[in-house]
Amino acid sequence: MKDNIKIGIIICDRYRMCAGGKCLRALKNKEGAFSIYNETQVELVGYVTCGGCPGGNVEYAPGEMVKNGAQVIHLATGLIVGYPPCPYIKFFRDFIKTGYGIDVVFGTHPIPQKYYNIHAKLKTWDSPEWKNIIQPTLTDEKTRLSYD
Repeated sequence: MKDNIKIGIIICDRYRMCAGGKCLRALKNKEGAFSIYNETQVELVGYVTCGGCPGGNVEYAPGEMVKNGAQVIHLATGLIVGYPPCPYIKFFRDFIKTGYGIDVVFGTHPIPQKYYNIHAKLKTWDSPEWKNIIQPTLTDEKTRLSYD
């Protein structure tokens, strides 16, 4: 392993009861958006919801994560695959980067195939901007199926 990095995860409040199983599995296996840490040991220092629309917790939670050493915040895959996808996700990224001076990554675990299929039919992610947002979590079909 090359380095150590500390991360925080912010999930969509619609999934506030989520135990984090897919995110934690992907973190352990370095899949989805966590594949960027291939040679790095990762420590999770925070896991919280956005606080509900329009994401009031995003104003404060990253600060707590930074106090715990977070160097990167991941905006969870649920913000991307929920319907509708989070309309504030780009604002969250910009606010965290500007306000706390740390990197922000779109996504955590790979997009589950069932969500990939429905969003493909709905053309949710057809714009160049959304194609960029889903890129870190867009894996091969076999991996997506394993996250259904």
